[in-house]
Amino acid sequence: MDFIDKHELLTGKHFLKSPRTMNSFEVQGGLQLKGDITPQGAKNEALQVICAVLLSPDEVIIDNLPDILDVNNLIDLLQDLGVTVNRLSAKKCSFKAENIKLDYLKTKEFRKRAASLRGSIMIMGPLLARFGKAYFPKPGGDKIGRRRMDTHFFGFEKLGATFNFDSDDIFYTVHAEKLEGSYMLLDEASVTGTANIIMAAVLTPGKTVIYNAACEPYIQQLCRMLNSMGAKINGVGSNLLTIEGVKALKGCKHRILPDMIEIGSFIGLAAMTGSEITIKDAATDHLGIIPLAFRRMGINMHISKNEIYIPPKQKYTIETFIDGSIMTISDAPWPGLTPDLLSVFLVVATQANGSVLIHQKMFESRLFFVDKLIDMGARIILCDPHRATVIGLNHETPLRASVMTSPDIRAGVALLIAALSAKGKSIIHNIEQIDRGYEQIDQRLNQLGAKIKRI
Repeated sequence: MDFIDKHELLTGKHFLKSPRTMNSFEVQGGLQLKGDITPQGAKNEALQVICAVLLSPDEVIIDNLPDILDVNNLIDLLQDLGVTVNRLSAKKCSFKAENIKLDYLKTKEFRKRAASLRGSIMIMGPLLARFGKAYFPKPGGDKIGRRRMDTHFFGFEKLGATFNFDSDDIFYTVHAEKLEGSYMLLDEASVTGTANIIMAAVLTPGKTVIYNAACEPYIQQLCRMLNSMGAKINGVGSNLLTIEGVKALKGCKHRILPDMIEIGSFIGLAAMTGSEITIKDAATDHLGIIPLAFRRMGINMHISKNEIYIPPKQKYTIETFIDGSIMTISDAPWPGLTPDLLSVFLVVATQANGSVLIHQKMFESRLFFVDKLIDMGARIILCDPHRATVIGLNHETPLRASVMTSPDIRAGVALLIAALSAKGKSIIHNIEQIDRGYEQIDQRLNQLGAKIKRI
C-alpha cells in the first residue's frame, strides 16, 4: 500500500495515512469464515478523547487507539496545531498540548484538512475553554445527509461565547471574553455536540447543567477521562449532566473501549456467511441493545463477560411483533440502537427468513446504497429516504457478485459483508471510506478465511 508513509515506529510499524491513489477491494464471496477476531478501539470515542488532550498542557496517554484514517489524520492535525505526539506502541500515544499555535487555525492548510475530517469539529470546545476562541471550517465527512452544527454553538452561546458564521467563507468563529456556567436543554441529543459542550464546560467557572445530553458509551468514556484529569462531572451515563468548572486539568492515562460498531459488523458478517466466529475482548457490558436487536433478526450468539461466540448457521428467521406485524429495526439515541449499525442490519436482512422495515431516522441519505444490493439480487423496497422494507431470501438464493462503490464508512462495510456472502468475485471501489473506520479489515478477515485483495 503505497500511501502508508508516516509515523514509523522504532519497530518498523507504519500507520495508515490518507491515500494518494484510489484503491479497491477484490472480494471472492461464498466462503465460510472461522476463527477469533478482536475489535479495534472505538473510533467515535477515539476522536473525542484525542480532542480532549487540548484541555491540559500536561501529558495525556491514550491506549487502544484504532489505526484508521480518521484517527491518524486527527492526530496529524493536532501535531500541526502544536501538540507534541509520541507513538509509544502500535496502539498507544502520548500527547502534550503545551504549546498550541492558534494562528494555524487561520491557515488554508488547516481549513482544507479540518473540512475533510468531521471529528475535528470537537477541537472547538477545548480551545474555547482554554484560550477563549476557536475557528473552524464547515466540516465534511460521510455523505449521508445534512448534519447540522446548531447544538454545538447553542451550547457555546449558553456558556457566554459569541458565535459567527461567515457564509461566504463557510467558516465558524467562536470567542468569549468570559465564560460562565449555565443551564441548557439541548434541542437534540447530539453525540459530538454533547462532547464539545462538556469539554468547554469543564474549565468554565460555575455550574453547567446539560439536559438531553447524549449518553452513549463514547460520552461516558470522555467524562470518565476528564474526571481522571480533575474535572467534576456528575450524572455520567444519564442524559442529565452537572459540571462544576475547575481552573485547570492535569494529565492522565486512558484506555479506549472496543468498537461496538465493529463488533456489530462482525456479528452481521458471521450471520450472512454462515460462519463460526468468536469476537474477543468485546466489552459486552457496553453493547446496550445491540445483541437484542440481532437476536430479533434470528441470529443466535453466546455472550460471556468479554467475548461473543456466533455458531455456524445457514438460516435465521426474523421475529415479528406480538400481534404478528412486521418487525421494525430503527435507530434512536442511546440506549436505543445506534444509527451506525443500520446499514449492517439492512444487509443481514437480505438473507433472512422473513421481512423487516429498516427505519433510519437521523440521516436522509444513508439508505441510498440499497440500489447496489438490489443489483446483487436483494429484494428491497426503498419506501422513502428514511425507510426500506427488506424481504429476505432465506439463504435460498445467494446474492450475485457485483461492481460497486462505497459511499460512506458504514455502507462500505455493509457492501463488503454482502460481497463476502455473494456468489462470485465482487469489486468495491472507494474503499478509503472503509479505511476511515475499519482497521486493516481486509487483512483481519483474511486471517479468518476470507479472500479479499486490495488493488
